[in-house]
Amino acid sequence: MTTPPPPASVDVVLPCLDEAAALPWVLDRIPSGWRAIVVDNGSTDGSAELARSMGATVVHEPRRGFGAACHAGLLAAGAELVCFLDCDGSLDPAELPRLTGPVLAGSADLVLGRRRPTSARAWPLHARLANAELARRLRARTGAPLHDLGPMRAARRERLLALGLGDRRSGYPLEMVLAAAAAGMRIAERPVEYRPRAGRSKVTGTLRGTRQAVRDMRAVLAAPPPTLLVIAKEPLPGRVKTRLTPPCTPEQAAALAEAALSDTLRTLSTVPAGRRVLVLDGVPGRWLPPGWEVVPQSPGGLDVRLAAAFAHAAPGAPALLVGMDTPQLTARMLAEPLSAARRSGVDAWYGPATDGGFWALGLARPTAELARRLLAGVPMSCDRTGAVLLARLSGLTVRHLPPLTDVDGVRDAAEVAALRPGGQFACSWRSVAGALGERSAPEHGGADR
Repeated sequence: MTTPPPPASVDVVLPCLDEAAALPWVLDRIPSGWRAIVVDNGSTDGSAELARSMGATVVHEPRRGFGAACHAGLLAAGAELVCFLDCDGSLDPAELPRLTGPVLAGSADLVLGRRRPTSARAWPLHARLANAELARRLRARTGAPLHDLGPMRAARRERLLALGLGDRRSGYPLEMVLAAAAAGMRIAERPVEYRPRAGRSKVTGTLRGTRQAVRDMRAVLAAPPPTLLVIAKEPLPGRVKTRLTPPCTPEQAAALAEAALSDTLRTLSTVPAGRRVLVLDGVPGRWLPPGWEVVPQSPGGLDVRLAAAFAHAAPGAPALLVGMDTPQLTARMLAEPLSAARRSGVDAWYGPATDGGFWALGLARPTAELARRLLAGVPMSCDRTGAVLLARLSGLTVRHLPPLTDVDGVRDAAEVAALRPGGQFACSWRSVAGALGERSAPEHGGADR
C-alpha cells in the first residue's frame, strides 16, 4: 500500500477594513485545517477582536491600502500555499480548493477565481465593464488566458515573495499578475460564485475610491518591466576561474564556474523582466535555461564590454547588469528594488562586492553615452573598482543593493556555497572540496566575467 502524501499547509490572507458583518460567515467557511490570517487595516467596528475570538490569526497593518494589507498577510504567512480572499462575504472560502488544486498538481503557479455573479446586484455594470477592459489589456500584454482580475487567488508563498511586489494600494492585485507573467509563472483561472457583498465597497463603492484605484492601476500598467543582463564567459577549462588554480584543476574551476553561471541564470529567470539577455564570450551550453537571448560580447577591456552590454536593454525600460560570480543571489534581492513602485525617483542601482568591486549595476534610463561615461576607464578587478564607479555615480539617485561576495578564491567558494546549500554551485563545490581534501586555501582575489 502507498502512504498518501501529507496535505499541503495553506494560509488564507483576508485583508479587512470594517468587515464585522461578514467575518463570521467567512471564517466559518475556511476549509478545515487551513489558517485564516485577518489583516486589520484600521477597522473601527471591532473586526479584529471578532476575528481573534473566532480563532483567526490577526495581523495589524497601520498603513492604509489594499496592497499594504495583502502584503502584510503574505509576510505573516508561513504555509507552503497562500490564498487571498476579500472578507466581505462576496466570495465563498469553501471554493478555495478549486484554486489550490492546480497549484498542488503542478499545472499552474498562480490561479485566480473567475467571478460568476449570482445576481445583477453582486457586480455593478460599471465595475464589470472596467474589469473586462482590464482583463483584455492583461491578455494582450501577458498572453495569460485571463478574463477577470479576481481577488480570490492562490499560489506558493515563496514564488509570490520572489516577485518583490512593491505596490501597497489598489494596484497590488494587478502588479501580482503582471509580475507573475514576467517571471514566467503559469497563470490560470477557475470559476467561482460572486455574491452581493456585505456593506459598501471601499474601492468601487465611492467615487474617490474608484479614482484612486484607476490611478494606481494606470501607474502599474505604465511601468515597463526591466531588462536583465548577465555578462559571462563560456565555462571552459583554462578560461574561467583561473584564480582558483591552484589548488583546483582547470577542470574543477570550470565546473564551479558553470554551476555559478547556472544558478545565476536560473535565479534571474524568476525575477520579473521584459527581456533576459546573456552577453556571452563563447557559445551557450546545457547550462542555459529557456527564455534567454544570447548576444556576443563586444571587443575591448572589461570596462568597455560592461558598458556595451547596456545597448541590449529594451527601449524605455530600466536595465540591470550582473556577472557570473555571485550564485548566492536571490530573486527577492532584485525583484523588489526593480518593482514599479520602488523604482520611482531612482536613477541607478549599485550592488557592492565585499572585495571592493561590484556585482550589479542598474540604470533606470540606460543609454550608450551614460554607460560609457560611468564605466569606460574604471579599473577592473581591484579593490578600487567599486569606489571609482560610485564616484562616477555621484549626482544620480542611487539605490544600494545588498553586498555580496564574489567567488574568486576557494575561501569565497566555501562561504558562498554555505549561503545557498541547495544550489548547483554548492553541490559542485562539495564535490570539488572532497576531491581537494580541504575546504580552505589562501585567497587569490580578482573576478571572472
